[in-house]
Formats: sequence, C-alpha cells, structure tokens
Amino acid sequence: MHFRVEDWDDAYANAPNIPNGHEWPDKWVMPAANYRFSLGDNFKESIAYADHERAVLDLFLPVGSPKGLVVFVHGGFWVRLDKSYWSHLAAGAVEKGWAVAMPSYPLCPGVRVRDIAGFVAQSIENCAKNLDGPIVLTGHSAGGHIVTRLVSEGSKLSKNTLTRVVHVLSISGVHDLRPLLRTELNQTIGLDEKEVLAESPVLLKPILDVPVTCWVGANERSEFVRQNALLANIWRGLGMQTLAIEEPDRHHFDVIDGLADATSPLMRCLLESDLRQVF
Repeated sequence: MHFRVEDWDDAYANAPNIPNGHEWPDKWVMPAANYRFSLGDNFKESIAYADHERAVLDLFLPVGSPKGLVVFVHGGFWVRLDKSYWSHLAAGAVEKGWAVAMPSYPLCPGVRVRDIAGFVAQSIENCAKNLDGPIVLTGHSAGGHIVTRLVSEGSKLSKNTLTRVVHVLSISGVHDLRPLLRTELNQTIGLDEKEVLAESPVLLKPILDVPVTCWVGANERSEFVRQNALLANIWRGLGMQTLAIEEPDRHHFDVIDGLADATSPLMRCLLESDLRQVF
C-alpha cells in the first residue's frame, strides 16, 4: 500500500489530535512552579548566558556535589514557549544526584533556526565551566532537533565540552526539517531550502561517538514516529550506537513525563550507560 501525506500542517499538529490536547502547555505551569519552589536555594533562576533577553537558563541542583550535568532543551517549533514550563522535569535527574540546566533561547522569526543551536551551545558552555563531570543532552520536539544538531558537523560546542558528553536523548525530535517547508507554520519559522539542508541532523555526520537514543510516544503523529526512527537508522549506518524507542500509550505531550520520575524507563534511559537495560 502506498502512502502520501496530503496535509503537512495536520501531520505535525499535536494538540488537535490528542484528547484534551488544548490543556497543554498550561497543564505544565503549576507543577513546574511548585517544583521550583520546593528546591529553595538549590534552584538558580534566569542565569544569563548570552547578550539577548531570552538567553537565560534555570539551574536545578541536587543535595551535595552533582554527579554531572543534564541539559534539557524545550520544544515549541522554535517559535514559542520558554524554560518556565518544564521545571518539574528536572526532578528525576536531581533526585539521582545530577544538576539540570534548562535554557530559554531566542525564537523565530526574530532569529533563524540555524542561530538557535548556537545560543543553546552557549548555555551549555556556561554551565560546563562551572560544573564538573559528564554531560547528558536531552530535548523535546524542536529541542530534540537542537541537541542532535549540537553533536553534528558544524556544532558550536567546544571540543572540551564535547568530550564530556556521554549520551544524547532526543524525545519526539524533528531531525529532518525538509517536510516543514510544506507547512503554513513555516511562514513563522522562516526555513528555506538552503537552511533545511544545512540544519537537519539526518543530513549531517555525527561528530561524537556516544550513544544516541531517539524516544517517541507510540501514540504520536506518524510523522514524529517516522522522524524518531529516521535519525536512529541513518546514524547507526554511520557507525553510531543508536536506539529507537516507541513508548506505549504516550502522546507528544505526556511522553516527557517520565523525566520527572527517577524510576521511569525514560529516566533510566537518560542516565543508563547500557541502553539495552532500559526495559
């Protein structure tokens, strides 16, 4: 049977295709605020990392010296949202003894997609110089694009920082930007043919030999499931250790919930050195 996508906006539209999808992102606001409050002095808010009003990050610290740094990069199709919606997702890693950084970043159309990974790289460099230990990169949706872009050729991360990265976990990541050229949303994002070829991780060589996990909800839009498998398959063919996981009974908005639970499969994957032991 042959398949063709006829409506590309619908193919990438999450809220209209999820029961009660209109509840997000507001559904994250209160849990995020409560978690920030619960940490007291172990929460550091809006640390500037570059010369832009949105170039600030939140830092969540465990009790005692951190084992390392987890960086979570939020989604929103590069055009919306900020760090404040996701604070509660730091809970799992903090409970495990890791520091967690969550940066905001400038949005399109004020900047181009190619600029955003550079800003996030600056946020990671800011944390890396102040925190010791290994670094784990994770991001959701557009954030999944950003973290995989940061370990692709042309990365703005320094060599010293790259040597500390031990795992990259892309959650519902958009790894091939070419389909977005067919969406009305791109009128805001502003992608062009040259940029999608230069900024799609599936079209680039990875520059770091570390495990890369692509994780998606099994109930997500088929395009997100396809994008998830695509990067894992292509980079495995380039010699990388990759894993593609479809988590049962999860959609685009609740697939990240496991980051808040130190015992969840998603958290075990995030900080697990042997990816075969996730389930």
